[in-house]
Formats: sequence, C-alpha cells, structure tokens
Amino acid sequence: MMPRKSGSNTDGRDNRGRFTAGNQGKPKGAKNRASLVALELFEGGVQDIAAAVIDQARAGDLTAARIVLDKVLPNAKERAIALPDLPSTDTAAGVSNAQQKILEAVATGVITPGEASTLSSVLEQRRKALETMELEQRIIALEEARHEPT
Repeated sequence: MMPRKSGSNTDGRDNRGRFTAGNQGKPKGAKNRASLVALELFEGGVQDIAAAVIDQARAGDLTAARIVLDKVLPNAKERAIALPDLPSTDTAAGVSNAQQKILEAVATGVITPGEASTLSSVLEQRRKALETMELEQRIIALEEARHEPT
C-alpha cells in the first residue's frame, strides 16, 4: 500500500493521510470545491433570475409574487405587543389580573394564542419571583422572631 502523504497539499497529515494531533483540518468557514463552483455559477445569473421572477410576479404569477415578497418582507417571528391597560404585576393579584387581560386580548383578537402563551410564561416567571421574595421575607421574619429574647 502506497502512503497517502504524496499529494501537494498534505501538510499536517501522517503517512496514512489522517490529520495529526492539533491539526483541525480546514479553517472555519472554508468551502469545498463543489460549493465554490456552484456559488460562482449562481452569482453569474442572480440578476437575470431575479429579473425573471419579478417579471413573472408582475404578470400575475402568485408563486413568483410570494417568492419576491418573502425576500422583501420575510415573515416576522415576533412582534411588539402593546397592551396599555395591563395591570401592575407587583403583587400576585396583579399577575392574576394581567393574565385575565391577556385572555381577553386573545378572545377579542388583539393578540394570537401563541403571543398570549409567551406573555403568560413571562407572567408566570414574575409570579414565581414574587413568591420567592415573599417566602424569603417570611423566613427572615420567623428567624428574627425565634432569636428575640422572651
């Protein structure tokens, strides 16, 4: 068997063609030859392809129109939500009232159920934080009462 370390670009390899210790191979982001050739071919015709798709969209082709719009206005994953009448969440009762407002916002179509789920998760974290703070205060009060002279 002939050693594989006979090519012109074999630095950092052993006699069997494997990378030696400490040699990671290609640098991060390096592309293989097939990808480079495909990119080169693609870049040459991008403007022509884009113009053809835009022309088809103008002619009424809905698929072409969707392609153009998806590139110009991609689907938003999240959006800012304004619920101006959301009550304060400084107390557990306030968190409960805020949950009620979110439910009402879903029922009236102001926000989607998915958005409501995200907001409810945030409120649940707030409720847990309030609960933890309240428990801490109770423990401190009990310890102080236990250490007071009688």
